[in-house]
Amino acid sequence: MIKKETILHRYKELIQDRIDVFHDMITSLTEDAQNDAKGSAGDKHETALSMMHLEQEKLNYKLKELLDQKTILDNIDVTREHRVGALGSLVKVNDLWVFISSALPKIIVEDKTIFAVSPNAPLGSNIIGNRVGHSFEINGKKYSIDSII
Repeated sequence: MIKKETILHRYKELIQDRIDVFHDMITSLTEDAQNDAKGSAGDKHETALSMMHLEQEKLNYKLKELLDQKTILDNIDVTREHRVGALGSLVKVNDLWVFISSALPKIIVEDKTIFAVSPNAPLGSNIIGNRVGHSFEINGKKYSIDSII
């Protein structure tokens, strides 16, 4: 049986690794901008600083998204058993294993492919609040909740 604890742990590691990468990129960009400011002057310098600033804004936005995803994961209680689909549920839908959390890349745990979906996504919203046996359709494809962990 797939353990939600393992899935949550893997997703937390994935998010933390990405957060660390973005922190490093932002730090590097900040240092580059400071070093460039010491040794340059003129229009080319201003353009370079502007471009660095825009890049830094993009990185900060992506970092905020990752921190928001981390907050969602931190609020999941994997010890809780679910009778209906909810945040933190591991749900078998058709042949898919779906972890209701945040939209994250698929991972493989115990030879099973796990898809992390947001409760707001079409698949997630059709799972939330529903029980085993519930059927629904998305884009012409029929789905049925087979189990909820």
